[in-house]
Order: sequence, then structure tokens, then C-alpha cells
Amino acid sequence: MIIDIVKVFAPSVAAFIIGIAFTPILTAYLYKNEMWKKKAGKVDMSGKETPIFNALHKEKDTNTPRMGGVVIWFAALATVALFWMLAKVFPTEIFAKLEFMSRDQTWIPVFTLFAGALIGLLDDWLEIKGSKNHIAGGLSLKMRLLAIGVIGLAIGAWFFIKLDVIGIGLPGGGLLYLGWLIIPLFALVMTFIYSGGIIDGIDGLSGGVFASIFAAYAGIAFYQQQINLAAFCAMVVGAILAFLWFNIPPARFYMTETGSMALTITIAVVAFMTDSLGGGYGLLVLPIIAFPLVVTTLSNIIQISSKKLRNGKKVFLVAPLHHHFEALGWPAYKVTMRYWIISVILAILGVSLALIG
Repeated sequence: MIIDIVKVFAPSVAAFIIGIAFTPILTAYLYKNEMWKKKAGKVDMSGKETPIFNALHKEKDTNTPRMGGVVIWFAALATVALFWMLAKVFPTEIFAKLEFMSRDQTWIPVFTLFAGALIGLLDDWLEIKGSKNHIAGGLSLKMRLLAIGVIGLAIGAWFFIKLDVIGIGLPGGGLLYLGWLIIPLFALVMTFIYSGGIIDGIDGLSGGVFASIFAAYAGIAFYQQQINLAAFCAMVVGAILAFLWFNIPPARFYMTETGSMALTITIAVVAFMTDSLGGGYGLLVLPIIAFPLVVTTLSNIIQISSKKLRNGKKVFLVAPLHHHFEALGWPAYKVTMRYWIISVILAILGVSLALIG
């Protein structure tokens, strides 16, 4: 029991230290090469400018580097490599037990984190280079959703074919049988959670939300005796906190796609890992634990639907929801802190429900 607890917390501390140590190197590169948008503002899904959002953020877009999410996935991957090397170079019992890479629990989440990071990094790079003369740059939304869909279908097929996952867990130990439909469900869940990644829009906001989500799933995985998966989730929390150290107002850099894409699609994988595969129902509590991401996506859907069906009338001053609160006059730090509070409370609620079943 003690060694399991240490195994979960040690990677978290290591990832935090590595992230903190790595950040000055990354920061120097980002500022030296002016890795920020050259023209402020963004456009909506129809390609039109968003005047309210642009007015709220016109001073930040062109002076703060993007790609801050590199801190998160670099620290995470470096921690994975560190514990693997310690187990190989010093083949003692303690290091062997602390090594948490395993085919049945962590290979897929690590792969997903890295794949999302690379696609997001490409989008960030194109966004920076393409924003000199235009507000919009980077990969198109269709291209990003296509990439996420392909990853989701591939991993869903792996779960169905290789891991024999044929349904989702229900409270009380039941199973909702889906058969091969688990594959498209996987892709849909991954895409929906990814769409909530646009919560990365206010200094410090996304870091606190993502940390709460991964911490919750670390607790669920630990309860299910998926210790390696719990260690992975805790490691990601440590890496996120290292990023958050430099992202609190005024932010040294933004997370952007290389961080948010990696984290959101990995959340979907972890939710399925803690579902029937782990003898629980991690997928059913996902909307609770990740509620800030869910409401972010829903607010966008509601706003777009309202404008199309009600002759341009909007429900929110600006979408997604956190920017609506900004437009109402809330200071950015108030929005951030209240989202953090809600995230922690809902994470606790989600974990409690997961443990009851």
C-alpha cells in the first residue's frame, strides 16, 4: 500500500520539478523567436471576426507567446523516460516498483498525449506563421477534428479488438453492451472533450481545470488498483502545475493547442480506461468531472444554434461561456478562480460517485 502511494506521487513531484527547470529554456526560445500571433484577434466558426472577444484580448494576443503546453508534455514524457531508465540502470526492487510504464495501463495514454501534442504543435506553429497578415492561421477546424476522429477510431478499435471492451460500465457493476459501437463512441467522446479545450482563453484558467480533472481520475484509477494509470494521471497533474506556475496572471505564455489537444484527448482515453476495463464507470462520471469542458462546448453549440435559428440573435454576449462572464465585466482573475473552485468541487463529486458504485 505504501509503495503504491509513493509510486503515484513520485512521478507527480518529478514532473513538476522537470517542468519548472525546463520552462526558462522554453521561455527564452519563445520570446527570442517571437512565438506569438502577429495580428490580434480570432474568427468564429463561420470565418467572421469576433469583435467583443477581440476587444477584450487585443493587448494580450500579440505579446504573449503560444506553445506553453510544451512544458506539460515535455515534463510528462521526460518523467516517463526518467523512471524507465532508473529501473533499467539501477535494477533494484524499489526502482522496479516505481516504474509505471505498462502495456495494459499506460502505453495508450502516453501515446495519445504525445500524438495530440505533435498535432497541436503543428497547429500552433502554423497559427504563428500564418497570423502576420491574417487573424486566422493554423490547421482548419475540420482538419483538427479529422485528426482527432482518426485517433479516436484507432484507439477505439484497439479497445474493442485487443482489450475486448464491448460496453460501458454502469453503477452497481452492470454493463451497457455496445459491441462494435464502442469504436465510434470512443471517437465521439474524444472529439467532444477536445472541443472543450477552448477553455484555454484566460490566464491560469485551463491549467487549474485540467489539473482537477486528472487528479480526479488519478483517485479513481488508484481505487480500481490501476496503480500505473493512477501514477500517469498524477504525473500529468504535476506537469500541469509546473505550467500553471508560469501561466497565472500575467501569463508568461499560453497553453494553446499543443497542450490543450494533448490533454483533452488523453482525458477521453483515461475515462475509458477507468470504465469497464477497470471495473468501474469512469465514462459516466466524465461529464461531471470535466463539466467545465462540457459547458464550454455546450455554450458554443447553443450560441451557434441560436444565431442560425433566431436570425442572428445570441444567447451569450460572447461564447464560450467564460468569455461571456468577462464581457459582463467580471475581472479575468474572478472568472479563473471561480472556475477552479467549481472544478475542484465537481471533481470531488465525480470521484465520490465513482467510488460508490
